[in-house]
Amino acid sequence: MRDPLTKERLREFMVELARAAPRGQAAHVYLVGGGTAVWAGWRPSTIDVDLHGDPEVLFRDIQAIKKRLRLNVEFVRPEDFVPPLAGSDARHVFIEAMGSVSFFHHDPYAQVLSKIVRGFQRDLEDADDFLRSGMVDADRFRDLVHGIPAEAYAHYPALSQDAVLSAVDEFLEKSKA
Repeated sequence: MRDPLTKERLREFMVELARAAPRGQAAHVYLVGGGTAVWAGWRPSTIDVDLHGDPEVLFRDIQAIKKRLRLNVEFVRPEDFVPPLAGSDARHVFIEAMGSVSFFHHDPYAQVLSKIVRGFQRDLEDADDFLRSGMVDADRFRDLVHGIPAEAYAHYPALSQDAVLSAVDEFLEKSKA
């Protein structure tokens, strides 16, 4: 059984990951999903640390860190589930640097799209928090999603462009209430 991930435990994980990182090599870690919500204070805890990063060698000690801290860790990025949004790499939000490791929130716009498409209540609440916090602007988000080329959906056979656009528009309409 793993312990819930609180902000304090997330910081402890970040410190451990930075300590285990190869010396003299810059690395980037991107928090996704619940980690962003917990770090931002939108909820007190989550089940696991969802993240990705580079270089891959950064995660060479991840099993030992998980065991020592009693955490679940999942390697994931929104683009594993939804088409990428134009300019995503320029929208990662810096958290802090620890040694040679810089920590970021993965592009908030991509996170919101993934949460809306997944559609669970907790995800939709997180998506609302992204909007309320100002990390995501509703009009810019709508424009980015509507700008996804139709052919991008070929890599996501479980998604249809019409369904994604409809879900996003419906979410944004409700969030204005």
